[in-house]
Amino acid sequence: MTDAKAVDEGVHERRVLLAGGTSAAGRAVARTLVDAGASVVVVGSDHARLDVAASEIPGIAVERCDLTDPDAVLALRERVHAAYGRVDGILHLVGGWRGGGGLAGQSDDDFAFLLRSLTALRHISRAFDDDLRTSDAGRLAIVSSTTVDRPLAGGANYAAVKAASEAWVRAVAQGYAKHARDAEQADTAAAVIFRVKSLDGLEGALAASFVALWDDEAAAWNDVVIRIDPPV
Repeated sequence: MTDAKAVDEGVHERRVLLAGGTSAAGRAVARTLVDAGASVVVVGSDHARLDVAASEIPGIAVERCDLTDPDAVLALRERVHAAYGRVDGILHLVGGWRGGGGLAGQSDDDFAFLLRSLTALRHISRAFDDDLRTSDAGRLAIVSSTTVDRPLAGGANYAAVKAASEAWVRAVAQGYAKHARDAEQADTAAAVIFRVKSLDGLEGALAASFVALWDDEAAAWNDVVIRIDPPV
């Protein structure tokens, strides 16, 4: 990872959308992006949490949207384009945990709840695909889990959704590379997977890792899995 100055120059004046960005991790990323000179749009479904984010982080824009609703996401894209312009980056933070109870405890209700994250990822990445593919430095990233490598019976629903989300992002990465190849130009867009055991205490590390995606050329990041571990 390069020094802070290089990071700031890379993301400076980029427009970045944080999907599900009202969490502690989302607010940490938003602060880091604003400090680096980026333009930030935080998207969430809860008015109160959006208000808290806007009051805590001067300079960000907030947009309310149900990211599991495809029509709402298309309307979001039109609002973002009209108010702020096309985006250069998306960090997908829609998530949550439900599990336990072994395989017998993997209920359909919990699976439906967890599946909302993958549904939102599909909608947001498709709606803004042209933005990121045609940006001179487009970046899409998700936060996944180390359980993908070693799933447990008590977290089977969760691991399955995270694995599917990773597969989706890898397909997006292939699409970015194909677009550049077909246009006979250098890669400009990258799709990246961050893996964590837990985000607790790693909000700052996630923020730094995401901002650092603008340090290097897209080819260095596209279809890459980055594990973020607690400091030893």
